[in-house]
Amino acid sequence: MPRWARVIAHAIPLLVLPSGVWRIATAVLHVGGDGLRHGAGDLPAWLPGPVYVTFLSVLSELLAFTAVGLVAAWGEVFPRWIPGLGGRRVPLPAAVLPAAFGAAVLTVLGTVVAVSITSGVTLQGGRLPADFPTLTLHGWRLGFFVATYAPLPLWGPLLALLTLAYWRRRRGTGAAQPRG
Repeated sequence: MPRWARVIAHAIPLLVLPSGVWRIATAVLHVGGDGLRHGAGDLPAWLPGPVYVTFLSVLSELLAFTAVGLVAAWGEVFPRWIPGLGGRRVPLPAAVLPAAFGAAVLTVLGTVVAVSITSGVTLQGGRLPADFPTLTLHGWRLGFFVATYAPLPLWGPLLALLTLAYWRRRRGTGAAQPRG
């Protein structure tokens, strides 16, 4: 595995972490916008905003951490504690297809969201809500918000590079590859 791939794999969870910290700080400490205090947007009434935000942050971080599997031993051989699979090689498509799909979705989503926010519009094309952080925050809070979300559009392209490195490395193992 190339050194750059190891660096990228360990950097991805660190790129995602600041946005989770921001979301939790907003929901729990109210350092961000007022959206969670005035209403939860399109969330169902039974789901409190802070619970949703915390779940989203933890889930995002767990998904980002799966990038490490593309450079770790557990990304090539299932850990022994997994019933029925432990000790077996991870089939190449079982790792590459979800990673490639995730990279594509994250790249498109990250690009579209960055362009829409920069343009001052929502994903649906309407104006950003009056309580959107880039419209309401000032000073260190605005700087903190921007710094925490700015790395997110890199997640998809970096995962794509990492997936390609994993695929190239793994396709050369096992059965002999035809030349041509």
